[in-house]
Amino acid sequence: MSFLLDTHVWIWTQEQPDCIGPVSRALLETTPEELCVSAVSSLEIARLVAGGLLELKGRLDRWVRTAMDSIEAYKLPGRFHKDPADRLLVATARVRDMTLVTADERILDYRSVRTLDARA
Repeated sequence: MSFLLDTHVWIWTQEQPDCIGPVSRALLETTPEELCVSAVSSLEIARLVAGGLLELKGRLDRWVRTAMDSIEAYKLPGRFHKDPADRLLVATARVRDMTLVTADERILDYRSVRTLDARA
């Protein structure tokens, strides 16, 4: 099973691992080759660092990861909120048949993508 990490979960893996619940942590630790992040998460992190809202333990370039194709971001089935980063993450998880690891209630409540509550 592949997992797509929401931006905050990606930050948690590197900066605050205790925020990740035991079930999620066990799954993520046993399948490290199947962990992915979206390019949009890199942009979100860069914006937070540049704005002084996030301080990383290391250099920003360590956050740069594999970009994901997000063609489906505005073709999601059903009703989904307008946040573009969340749309890209959900679309990427759907297109790549991945599980999106998140603590975002709006995403967890969206039934058209497979999710794992990062707090579990």
